Amino acid sequence: MPSSALSRRALLRAGALAFAAAPLAGAGLARAASAAAPGLHVLKDPSCGCCGAWTEIMRAEGFDVSVEEVPNGPLVRRKIALGIPSQAASCHTGLIEGYVVEGHVPAADIRRLLAERPDAVGIAVPGMPWGSPGMGPEAEREAYDVVLIGRDGGLSLWSRYPAA
Repeated sequence: MPSSALSRRALLRAGALAFAAAPLAGAGLARAASAAAPGLHVLKDPSCGCCGAWTEIMRAEGFDVSVEEVPNGPLVRRKIALGIPSQAASCHTGLIEGYVVEGHVPAADIRRLLAERPDAVGIAVPGMPWGSPGMGPEAEREAYDVVLIGRDGGLSLWSRYPAA
């Protein structure tokens, strides 16, 4: 009888230790996941609400997002310096692993960009199409394209999203 009581006690003690250590293990896993998440630095006008919505979507999609608020005039100059042609411009600019992500680009397209690593400036969703990430419900989206910005400033189709 004492041996079974001892083994139950040992089992309870081991369970209690595992339960107590779980938050520490979870914190370690969270740090590891955070360290592995691609860093996405977003340049946005301080008064733009849809930019904030897009950054929250990107965080929810697993990107490690930092935000730099830049007034509109200097923001436009930075876009030009980064090689974003005016016909590809939108309200905010993301910088990730040497690429530009202009506007309301879906997370899947950013992941594809990072996986394929084309010789390009980056990708863009020109303008602010309704239903693109951060611009209203996807169930009501209008058709829009994601374009690849070439090093020469030329644009080519990267992906297409039909109207919902």
